[in-house]
Amino acid sequence: MKIVTWNVNSVRQRQDLVLDWLAREQPDVLMMQEIKCETNLFPSAVFEQAGYGCAVVGQKSYNGVATLVRGAFDITTDHLPGFTDPAARYVEVRTKGLVLGNLYLPNGNSGGEQGYATKLNFLDALAARAEHFIQQDTDFVLAGDYNICPTPEDCAPGALGPEDALVRPQSRAAWRRLRWLGLTDALRALHPNGAAYTFWDYQAGAWQRDCGLRIDHMLLSPRVAEHLQTARPDRDERGMERPSDHVPLIVTLDDGLTPAP
Repeated sequence: MKIVTWNVNSVRQRQDLVLDWLAREQPDVLMMQEIKCETNLFPSAVFEQAGYGCAVVGQKSYNGVATLVRGAFDITTDHLPGFTDPAARYVEVRTKGLVLGNLYLPNGNSGGEQGYATKLNFLDALAARAEHFIQQDTDFVLAGDYNICPTPEDCAPGALGPEDALVRPQSRAAWRRLRWLGLTDALRALHPNGAAYTFWDYQAGAWQRDCGLRIDHMLLSPRVAEHLQTARPDRDERGMERPSDHVPLIVTLDDGLTPAP
């Protein structure tokens, strides 16, 4: 099973790029963030023609998440339980015995301390959701743009200042809280060291200088992690014409995972 997360930074601007990528990679699931359109304006028909059903939670101009699935699925919730901010930042589906939470975590650098508090509130609600799944013996994946560099190695030297919300101690502590629930960072489980960036800013030649960040992550529940095969960022997408500033993070699982009884 191939599961992918990708902040596409406007699905209507990148529609052809996404379709071309889907044709090449043929994932079973693509979780997109920052689609930047209202739900009714999402190009569902073109993705359905490509073989994918769509679970979409959008809003005008900002935010928004969409999960594309090959095969049958159910939408389990169109918001993150316990997070009261109305922004479109979470959609969750169940398919092939897995619950897949697609998230776009607040950046936390705008809106002052209240904006940062919203980021931490989202992380609290996400941890509570993960605890709920663990208590229910549910197999799950929480994937998306976390807007957190978990360690100094996940941020190119000089890319961010120490007060940036992506690297503040509280952000990293909240990430560790998720990990300590028993979740596996898919990429670092297989590639524990070295740069593995998923984002390069459009400004200051960040891509050309390889001044990137690792902020797109996929966390796997314990039983799912036992079936992890591969994990990699698709760096080539950042070199395309008019690309997103993020690239897909591709994770594959073997076929041995069966739904919990």
